[in-house]
Amino acid sequence: YVNMAGEVGPAPRVDAKELRHIRLLLRRPRFIVGQYPVEISGVPFVLAYGFIFMQMFKLTVQGQWDTLVAWKLGLYAVVIVHITLRLFTYWSVSLAAKLQFSSEAHLDRASDVLVVPKEFSGYPEIVPLQRRRLDATEEIGFVFRKQRFTWDEDDGLFRTLQFPDHEMLDTYRKASGLGTQTKVATALTRWGPNQFEVPLPPFSELLVEHLLAPFFCFQTLCVALWALDDYWYYSLFTLGMLVMFECTVVMQRLRNLKELRSLSTPKQSIQVYREGKWEKLPGDALLPGDILSIGRPQGEGNSEHVVPADCLLLAGTAIVEEAVLTGESTPQWKNPLGTPDEEAVDEAALVGTDRLNIKRDKAQILFGGTRILQHTGADKDARIRTPDGGCLAVVLRTGFDTSQGQLMRTILHSTERVTANNWETGMFILFLLFFAILASAYVLYHGLQEVDRSRFKLFLNCSMIITSVIPPELPMELTIAINASLLALARKRVFCTEPFRIVMAGKVDVCCFDKTGTLTSNDMLLQGIAGLPRRGTALLTDVAKEAGDAVVRVLVGCQSLVMVDGSLVGDPLELAAFNATGWKRSEGGSFASGRDGRESLTIEHRYHFSSSLKRMATVVRLQPAGGNPAAWVVAKGAPEVMAQFLSDAPPDYEDSYKAHAAQGSRVIVLAYKELNGLEGPKLRRVPRAEAESDLTFAGFAVFACPLKPESEPALRALKESSHQLVMITGDTPLTACHAAGRLHIVDRPVLIATHRGPSVRRKPGEVEVEEPDSHFEWLSPDESTRLPFDRSQEAAVQLSMQYDLCFGGEALHHVEQIGAAALFVPLTQVFARTSPEQKETILKTLRAGGATTLMCGDGTNDVGALKAAHVGVALLAPSKAGEIAAAKQKAILDERAAAGGRGGRGPAQARLQNGEGSSSSGSGTGSGTVLPAGGAGGGGRGGGRGGRGGRGGAGTRMLEGVRKRGQPITPKLQEMADWLDSLEADAGGADGGVPMVKPGDASMAAPFTAKDTAIGPVCDIIKQGRCTLVTTVQMFKILGLLCLSTAYSLSVMYLEGVKLGDLQATTMGILSAAMFFVLSNSKPLDKLSAQRPHPNIWCVYVFASLLGQFLVHVTFLAWCYNAAKATMPPDERLAPDSEFKPNLVNTVCFLVNWVIQITTFAVNYVGHPFNTALSDNKGLYGCIRYGWVLLVALLVDFPGGIASWFSLVPMPRSLSAAVAGGAAIDFLLCYQWESFLRLRHPAPQPPRKGYERFVQQSDNVPTKALRPKTE
Repeated sequence: YVNMAGEVGPAPRVDAKELRHIRLLLRRPRFIVGQYPVEISGVPFVLAYGFIFMQMFKLTVQGQWDTLVAWKLGLYAVVIVHITLRLFTYWSVSLAAKLQFSSEAHLDRASDVLVVPKEFSGYPEIVPLQRRRLDATEEIGFVFRKQRFTWDEDDGLFRTLQFPDHEMLDTYRKASGLGTQTKVATALTRWGPNQFEVPLPPFSELLVEHLLAPFFCFQTLCVALWALDDYWYYSLFTLGMLVMFECTVVMQRLRNLKELRSLSTPKQSIQVYREGKWEKLPGDALLPGDILSIGRPQGEGNSEHVVPADCLLLAGTAIVEEAVLTGESTPQWKNPLGTPDEEAVDEAALVGTDRLNIKRDKAQILFGGTRILQHTGADKDARIRTPDGGCLAVVLRTGFDTSQGQLMRTILHSTERVTANNWETGMFILFLLFFAILASAYVLYHGLQEVDRSRFKLFLNCSMIITSVIPPELPMELTIAINASLLALARKRVFCTEPFRIVMAGKVDVCCFDKTGTLTSNDMLLQGIAGLPRRGTALLTDVAKEAGDAVVRVLVGCQSLVMVDGSLVGDPLELAAFNATGWKRSEGGSFASGRDGRESLTIEHRYHFSSSLKRMATVVRLQPAGGNPAAWVVAKGAPEVMAQFLSDAPPDYEDSYKAHAAQGSRVIVLAYKELNGLEGPKLRRVPRAEAESDLTFAGFAVFACPLKPESEPALRALKESSHQLVMITGDTPLTACHAAGRLHIVDRPVLIATHRGPSVRRKPGEVEVEEPDSHFEWLSPDESTRLPFDRSQEAAVQLSMQYDLCFGGEALHHVEQIGAAALFVPLTQVFARTSPEQKETILKTLRAGGATTLMCGDGTNDVGALKAAHVGVALLAPSKAGEIAAAKQKAILDERAAAGGRGGRGPAQARLQNGEGSSSSGSGTGSGTVLPAGGAGGGGRGGGRGGRGGRGGAGTRMLEGVRKRGQPITPKLQEMADWLDSLEADAGGADGGVPMVKPGDASMAAPFTAKDTAIGPVCDIIKQGRCTLVTTVQMFKILGLLCLSTAYSLSVMYLEGVKLGDLQATTMGILSAAMFFVLSNSKPLDKLSAQRPHPNIWCVYVFASLLGQFLVHVTFLAWCYNAAKATMPPDERLAPDSEFKPNLVNTVCFLVNWVIQITTFAVNYVGHPFNTALSDNKGLYGCIRYGWVLLVALLVDFPGGIASWFSLVPMPRSLSAAVAGGAAIDFLLCYQWESFLRLRHPAPQPPRKGYERFVQQSDNVPTKALRPKTE
């Protein structure tokens, strides 16, 4: 690479997680021939065409017709080569880069860029290199998938377009917006408007794109070859079926794009501070650097305000719901950036020279697409006062670069990931191709020996043999199978943005779960207060009367609850604690005591909870009954963290909280201190370090964290189905181990890796020092067993054979430091007190060790782990705010339904009254705001089935029209509406289209989003994944067998003059297409099996089954052919290459091929223990049953004339009986062989415990120690 200054350096790189590398290109010169540009690679073909036409003209003049035919064939060959090369440059980006471009070392001369994404992130593309003037500089960049990358000359790489989201904090505090029209114009040029521009290409353009796909072109070639062999009906049927399928896929893509365009967040008008004054602008006009006023509109009936872009809060506070992005249903507090004091108020308000960090400072950022439930306007002393009482904020990112834009890009490009073009498919086709080449060579060798055989027909047949082993239906069938799974999951309210991961779900062997909110209920219960003087570990259950004023004040004041539509919503733990005090929220935002209402408490400032800090504190102003006002700091947090902030921790502090934690309770330390001499604004400027120092211990709040009723059955089912279970939580080790024991995650004695004595605290800026192993030990929950920590593999594996292991956050950090995470993480069942970063590290370590992982979580803290797993499942529970809105909406709908008539209440009407089908029900709205799960109607069932555009089904819409006209809904009308709705629901995936995933259905947290509060969807995903995996493998087997049988028929049978009639081939094609379609819609069993499916086709079972059944079928076909040949009179035999004419040999061969096709589907169908039995698959069972019935009818020619309709001739009774008997034997042999292989070669079972993986690989551990000593 040569830079702009002419200096030689390394090749340009790109700084993006999803991109592997880039390469600069220069388009080769084009030549104009007539009016058409010709690539330089096409010049040899243009010269060849000119030369051939000149020769053909000369031969025509001379009358040399035989030579002219040869030149015509040469012309056809050149045309075919030219078209093929042109198509290959269209299919292969790398080939196009070589033929149409040249590599360019000089950035200033390059015209295009080859962008190569990482695996599963899309396909390579060649995009133009763009140059534009910004101020006095030239910006060089390119756009790839709605994201712009710009050249950074200093670092020699392309970066994503830089937004002002990493500036120094003082820069934001002093921001005054875009002050001049020049700045506005420059910002608009650089970042563009705040829009999600989803392109909507015309139908014809998309159809051409699909028709030029490699497999479709190959399918067209196969159709042409069959047509040349006079199979016109069969060719036209096949071509029509393929074109219809592609048209339905194109129409589905267009519907998805239209729906995605309509679902983009509407940009409401908003007050923007530009050129020194406030003006109202549409949300689309926002630019990075703009100052705006944002908040929830005032007045009754106004909906929540959707944040139009990613913004940094400068003044005022807001309460937002971020479920649409993170899956976190609890409303989030958003605080302003803070004051520019030298001493920070808390971790978020850093000194002015620090730079903004989106991940660290997320509590100060309003993310695009989230909803503002409540706000407090900017203070009067804010540097810029808002005109409408809103919060003051500065725009950081717009368009597709916002958090919502990233989710939209994921959804927009997800359909491209459903593909059959992987290495497994390619290797399987190469395997079949080997046999096809042998068969083709056999035909070519023997055909050339016969002088009277047509050479054209011979070469045509050889081409058909080779193409027959590449199943043209394969991409279509695999796409239908995956889309059927997507639709089945969507019906269970599970939405997927990355369809290729469905098959991965069938291969999962390690399932990881968050605990709090995922396995345990969100409805916490305050059991009581412990640790009070002279009470020891005893619990005081009546908090309001017995716990004392200090405890009550801490529980009331140290929380982040918010009032939404008259109800308190927030963290379940804080809700349970507040409700136990009996206090009430009074007017003006303060809290009043429940006994007499005379004591009040007002929260002045919050130091918000952080998963890394594990604590929270607030500054409150107290007005005691009959006393003087006072200022307090009230705090709470994890016991092991809060101990260092207490001035008077009791002597039994550690024993007390561990006693309750060991029983599965969640223990929180309560503390406080009084602030003297501070009042007014000074209370909000107390540094966090000062506020949290020298606290007085108030007690332990002990909460019951009950398990969800669905957790134990689901985890038991997963354990019994050969899955290793792991818990990853931020809770204490004792609480986590207690819950893990009840959930079958641990089933042996447990040892916890813990730190000896107090933790080592580092001062800010101090270099971290690796601690020795002697600082850590293995400790049982009851502390009866203590063992030294040993980092050696032999000691770790031996220990894990006897005990289930638990790692705390400190011990896990230690093994990461010493490089032993790859050893200890797979051996561990429970990880406690883990940070979000450690959760992600655990999943990456498991993946690196060869495990196929699943992670299930429910909140923001799990996002990293969810993305790191092969299969991430985010539980998107309806929020409290959404439930409140849904209740109001339901009440309105009930009133309307009561006034609309007294017709029968069927499913369609019930959906209307439950909030489904209306424009405000669930996440899939089409009339405006994109609501997250748990938006209006999110608590009902409307989230995943709102119909197209959120309007409900056809029947529901019909009932709405009838009700609006004031007409009664009769039972007959209700029945018709239900029937229309069921038709529309069933047709959702029948056209092969991917069900549309909406921004409210999916979150950024994970590829799978389950709109549920329990982990039941995890079992559904694994069951559907196994079903799809099994269906895919059996499709490969069936296609392989049919292709090999076809290759044999086209080779050996062709040499004997045997061929099928056009109608016969068409009938078999129709049967095959129907059976593949119903096969792709297989349904999983309700119960997960301990037996696992084969993870891929490359195993002994698949190939032994394939070759064995092929041998049986070929033997059956050859035997029947010889029997028919011996029975048929010699004068009825067909000469080579003659026209088709029904005879006995043809009749027998058609019936045998019919038997082979039906037998192949019946024998290779995999039912129990993964899918429903063959008899329960009504479609496939019906095809097989009626196929056998038709076979018998053709054998006996009843009713009379049916055989002749299929171009068959009457068969002797003995031959009919022989074919029938042979068919039975063929079926039984294939069935017995398949059954034997399934028993003899089952899929490998994954390790039950992590140590088994090491035992099988290590020579240091004796084999006799394979079984654990303690079960």
